[in-house]
Amino acid sequence: MTKSLTKIWLHGFKRLMTGLPKVQADYLRDVTKKQRKARADSVRSAKRRQAREAPESRVRPRAAAWAKGTWTRSYHSAPPMPGRLVNHLSYGLYVPPTRSTLQMPLVVMLHGCKQTIDEFAAGTRMNLVADAQGFAVVYPEQSKHAHAHRCWHWYDDRDSAGRGEARAIVSLIDELVEVYGFDPERVCVAGLSAGAGLASLLAIHYPERFAAVGLHSAPAFGEAHSGMTAMDVMRRGARHDPVALVDAAIDAASYPGMPAVIVQGDQDAVVAPQNAEQLAIEFLRANGLVDASGAPVSGTVRETREAGTMIRDYSAGGRRVVRLVRVADLGHAWAGGDDAIPFHSRKGPDASALMWEFFRYQRRRSRVVSAAVRRAAASGR
Repeated sequence: MTKSLTKIWLHGFKRLMTGLPKVQADYLRDVTKKQRKARADSVRSAKRRQAREAPESRVRPRAAAWAKGTWTRSYHSAPPMPGRLVNHLSYGLYVPPTRSTLQMPLVVMLHGCKQTIDEFAAGTRMNLVADAQGFAVVYPEQSKHAHAHRCWHWYDDRDSAGRGEARAIVSLIDELVEVYGFDPERVCVAGLSAGAGLASLLAIHYPERFAAVGLHSAPAFGEAHSGMTAMDVMRRGARHDPVALVDAAIDAASYPGMPAVIVQGDQDAVVAPQNAEQLAIEFLRANGLVDASGAPVSGTVRETREAGTMIRDYSAGGRRVVRLVRVADLGHAWAGGDDAIPFHSRKGPDASALMWEFFRYQRRRSRVVSAAVRRAAASGR
């Protein structure tokens, strides 16, 4: 049988070593050992250098990474949409360590395109804020069957698209409130990019369900009605007057208002920063702080700048109604997030903590009493 090349080489090397004087053989062995040690030291140094330079995450993206509560994946049977007899909405629910969920606030988190809920939860680290502050978080997930890149149809207000997706999310919230006893007066919704676009749609069409809305890297609403016009709005901002767009979408006289916190990176090449300024105007109008001409009618404005971040607060009656946050060196990514996960950046303030700090003081008056609360009252708990 023919010997392998490796065996032939080893045999030749042994013969060479045997035939050499002892001094020379020892010298060659020492050189080989030094080379192996040098290579090992080089590998260890490279690993230490990589560890110093690596992003914060050391694990694969997990929705409950570092968190202490319970992560549950499930699906909700939402109302049927045109052309879809079965409408199952997948979601993940995070509940912090607690003995009871009764009257616990709930934050709805809507991911952006090309994201899963596990990546969005780990990237934003909203679950860690939930642990510290005692609120639950639900992450609805767009199906790849509905959109190949998991984008929400925020620009398409038809029942077969964006309006239907919004209705499914409201149905999910109602079920969670019923089952877990979450506080229906303290449900807030936040989103990134396309998810923020859908959050705007929810705020406009279902204001009675939400106490406040958080919009990160969000397009202005009201102008886009197709994929092409959506791209145009994202790249340039709305071409029409933001106040007129709001008045076309709602009845300003009867709309109950919607507190909003808006976060935008000034280096965003996907959603132009102009969108954030227009969104601020739109929600000032929705909250009655400007008139049909865009002129201020009430409230105060306070602006601060620190470490490349501008925060502008519009307040009325002693409370913040609209907050605009612009981060100088941030691109199209969630501020203060986990750099190891796409569409999240460690740059800027912690957007998750910032949004909750805004949400925690908001409340939507409601007459809804969940079954869980009724059961607790009946049992004397």
